[in-house]
Amino acid sequence: MSVDDFHHVRSSRYQLGRDSARGCWLHSFNYERLWEDVLDPLGPHGSGMVSPKAHDLATDSVLAPEPVAAPPGAVLIVDGLFLHRDELRAAWDLTVFLDVPFTETARRMAVRDRILDPRKYVDAQRIYFAACAPHDRATILIDNTDPRTPRIVRA
Repeated sequence: MSVDDFHHVRSSRYQLGRDSARGCWLHSFNYERLWEDVLDPLGPHGSGMVSPKAHDLATDSVLAPEPVAAPPGAVLIVDGLFLHRDELRAAWDLTVFLDVPFTETARRMAVRDRILDPRKYVDAQRIYFAACAPHDRATILIDNTDPRTPRIVRA
């Protein structure tokens, strides 16, 4: 699953301005819903019933899908930004951080998302790096500068 399916609605995400890096860092994702809908239910005392999507980014709609049962012994893999935040650390048994230089992430954003000015996202990542040190917190660190030849830096 992706943390991208747990965005806040635009009015929350952009409360500090559409181009605010600080707003991107603080208000992009609804971590409360991520815990309620996925992480707690899959935890040691959880029900196993998950709702893996809380927001539709294209329509900016809050979703409330019927929970579905995770298979017994399921392994949860979550991708996305800011996953080494303090409020999520307790959820992970193992984490992988893909390290990519900002120049390369900016190039990829331009191609994939047509984002021509990556400053908000790059600056939000700088805030994240300073606050959470994901390079240090990750169980496994991978240099993913060239996705055709990822290199394990630390395992």
